[in-house]
Amino acid sequence: MTALSDDEQELLREFIDSLWLERGLSPHTRNAYLTDLRGFALWLAGRGSSLRQAGREAILDHLGWRLQQGYQARSTARLLSALRTFYRYLLRERLIDEDPTLQVELPQLGKPLPKSLSEAEVEALLAAPDIAEPLGLRDRAMLEVLYACGLRVSELVALSLEQINLRQGVLRVLGKGSKERLVPLGEEALIWLQRYQAEARGLLLAGRPSSVLFPSQRGEQMTRQTFWHRIKLHARHAGILKPLSPHTLRHAFATHLLNHGADLRVVQLLLGHSDLSTTQIYTHVAKARLQALHAAHHPRG
Repeated sequence: MTALSDDEQELLREFIDSLWLERGLSPHTRNAYLTDLRGFALWLAGRGSSLRQAGREAILDHLGWRLQQGYQARSTARLLSALRTFYRYLLRERLIDEDPTLQVELPQLGKPLPKSLSEAEVEALLAAPDIAEPLGLRDRAMLEVLYACGLRVSELVALSLEQINLRQGVLRVLGKGSKERLVPLGEEALIWLQRYQAEARGLLLAGRPSSVLFPSQRGEQMTRQTFWHRIKLHARHAGILKPLSPHTLRHAFATHLLNHGADLRVVQLLLGHSDLSTTQIYTHVAKARLQALHAAHHPRG
């Protein structure tokens, strides 16, 4: 079995010591660096090379070998980060003439899948506010609109009366980059919105003039943080224990549309994504539904 030379072991020890002395890295991080670098050094030794001799081609070959071995992209990205730090140290100490990692790109990690809710969980969340109270009726209408339209929370709290057309059942949303889009409300959201405007909005404003569609108790535009707090409160009441994000209902909107056969480009338009690749992440969330459709309808499914 190939083993590291005393010189290489001493080199790695000095490098790890420098991480503690100069950057104050934790023992856990230092151990992770050491494990990754030892693995690379052993791979090199098995091919008759060493850490100081390794060039860009050797690093690329090793990354390719890791891909064949089934290593995760995130693990390889961590290794490359360790290699870059290590070879910068060697360059600074004048132990090598050039950094072999300079033109080596990080592997694509991909975006993490967004957290979503099942349709049953969404129904429980929508039903959680106490609609006998003006605040509860406002929150119910806000949640219904948020889910029906796939809005960002910032877009929801910024809605004004002039952006809503109850007769046509659409919202005119001002999204990122001041881009406007029209989003249909849907029958259920429209019903709750009409009820909220008739029964609760005036009580919340208490005679104060405002164009804000969903005012706070002080009659002002609500902050994103305030409504996010309200979502978490209603989630607890609904018995939803999984971690939520401010975009949870937006993610559920997109996922459930795709699950029910919506076209990806339609979902892109509704979400206000400028790039289809941003929307495509939801096809992974809806993978089970897509696989079921394929099995049901493809001749060789």
